[in-house]
Amino acid sequence: MRPSAAVSSLLVGGLFTLVGCSGSTTSQPDNPPEPTAAIAGAAATVMEVVDGDTVVVQVAGQTERVRLIGIDTPEATGGFLPAECYGDEATAFTSALLPVGTEVRLTRDTEARDRYDRLLAYVYRSVDGLFANLEIAVQGYAEALVIEPNTTHASAFYAAAGQARDQGLGLWGHCGSADEVLQ
Repeated sequence: MRPSAAVSSLLVGGLFTLVGCSGSTTSQPDNPPEPTAAIAGAAATVMEVVDGDTVVVQVAGQTERVRLIGIDTPEATGGFLPAECYGDEATAFTSALLPVGTEVRLTRDTEARDRYDRLLAYVYRSVDGLFANLEIAVQGYAEALVIEPNTTHASAFYAAAGQARDQGLGLWGHCGSADEVLQ
């Protein structure tokens, strides 16, 4: 018994739908690798400290603005956002931790860039392996800011910021809490 024209039409339409959903048999070029892939784990040199959680580095022959993953320091004066309590101190601390010319190693997490096109990275000083992101939180210059999917070191950031808060270190002792806008 032959299927009716309507059933045949449904079968053929379903077949096209399946092929369309599963991809075609013709090869299509893969997406080119993200340019930041070459930067992961690469040696870099600090060129500028923008604020407590953002630096500019020279890496793989290019200049990159790098947002340190996992932390959020108060806003410094002179930036785009209103200055916050301990923002200038956080910037000074990061400048002392990663002075211009410091050799660092950048490692990525899941997401490579933020909505401002900054490279998202964990930053380690090359000379001693110091994990700069974590040290900034340990010393009380940042609160933990963990944004999915970049969560590899989330528990360490929460623990460091919590301990600094409990000990009244840095911004916690001077401001009482993070994100206090200066009047």
